[in-house]
Amino acid sequence: MGEKAYATLDGVPGKIDLVDVFRAPEYVDKIVEECLTLKLPAIWLQLDVVNIPAALRARVAGMQVVMNRCVYQDYLRFFGPVPHP
Repeated sequence: MGEKAYATLDGVPGKIDLVDVFRAPEYVDKIVEECLTLKLPAIWLQLDVVNIPAALRARVAGMQVVMNRCVYQDYLRFFGPVPHP
């Protein structure tokens, strides 16, 4: 689709405001570790991505954490359908 992908978070150029995780729960510990190392402010674990110990670790370290929710569904709930040109 023409979008650049990065193997690690520290490879992303520029500022990261939110890490949106679509990986299986067993991968979340490593992702949280990367986020904490980079002092990132927020992590969002998508539907069915539940790793309570990792989420608690991130929260205790000061990160904003959302778990088992869909960004798009929440957007629709708060703002309604996305307009299309």
